[in-house]
Amino acid sequence: MSSSDNSRRRFIVNAGTASGALLVGACGQSSQPAGAQTDAAASQQSFKWKMATTWPRDLPGAGTGAQRLVDNIRKMSNGRLDITLYGAGELVPAFEVFDSAASRIVEMGHGAAYYWKGKAPASQYYGSVPFGMTATESNAWLYYGGGLELWNEVYEPFGLMAFPGGNTGVQMGGWYNREINSVSDLQGLKIRMPGLGGEVMRRAGATVQNIPGAEIFTALSTGTIDATEWIGPWNDLAFGLYQAARYYYYPGWQEPGSTLECLINREAYLELPEDLQEIVRVACQSINMDMPCEYTARNQQALDTLVNEHGVELRQFPEEVLARLKTISQEVLEELADGDAMSRRVYDSYFGFLAQVRQWTAKSEEVFLQYR
Repeated sequence: MSSSDNSRRRFIVNAGTASGALLVGACGQSSQPAGAQTDAAASQQSFKWKMATTWPRDLPGAGTGAQRLVDNIRKMSNGRLDITLYGAGELVPAFEVFDSAASRIVEMGHGAAYYWKGKAPASQYYGSVPFGMTATESNAWLYYGGGLELWNEVYEPFGLMAFPGGNTGVQMGGWYNREINSVSDLQGLKIRMPGLGGEVMRRAGATVQNIPGAEIFTALSTGTIDATEWIGPWNDLAFGLYQAARYYYYPGWQEPGSTLECLINREAYLELPEDLQEIVRVACQSINMDMPCEYTARNQQALDTLVNEHGVELRQFPEEVLARLKTISQEVLEELADGDAMSRRVYDSYFGFLAQVRQWTAKSEEVFLQYR
């Protein structure tokens, strides 16, 4: 029996029934960094951490999922690892979460990797890839296709490590204050869209901004922007975006399976005894599996409210527009891969896995859904 198996057995015994239930829903295998404490005295230590998020604290799904994550860690560790959560702007601004975790102002962060493209261009593959993998496919790549190992290589120079920390599933295309009937309608459009999708829109002729979630409503309602993507009906209803824009477009070509991340200061993680390290890992996997389930359960209910109670005009992007955006997406992704060696490695891993898994998806889910 390996030391990893011994660690997992000790974790299951110590964590008890509640953590065992979480294990049932989590896929993936343990990959413990070297340097974990094993001394018996260390296993009785208590730790207090801080976690900053890029979301408002009470944002359904992403924000409440982050809170559930820290609550689970506290319960599973019997209070030995107590993490205080700070929403966007409460301790640090939304877009400073990465630097704050790297400098250990906080020990953890919760956000989306594409926000850090200026620091690590390859990080963008770990938010979402336009016309790329779904949540299920993405998780398969991360846990069983080498994606997570590469992700930690991307963050290693910053003293950080990452665990998948949620997924929103396929998002909506966004809110628009003018109709999109052709590619020409994208010219001069002022839109909030982060990550690779934002670069695609820029090349399609739009003026792109990256605005923290808490500021979107004001920017849209005052005309600072003409359009925005956020997440999907459940979150968009909570933000009241239907009061600021008329048209609600789908599908979310820009984010077909948006992975959220748990950033952890590597030094802080290695100071934990092995059982607490394992609790953090499994708690992150648990929320990563739980979150897309909740989005699936809530989104249609919220969409019904938006359309039937608030009169939102639901629109599908024209095929011409989607085809053009897909062509530009391929150009953007290839150029990103050519930019540096790490981006090329992640690109090759991501699209190599997609080429394989899409064959199974086509034979299983796609065909089945045609006849359901």
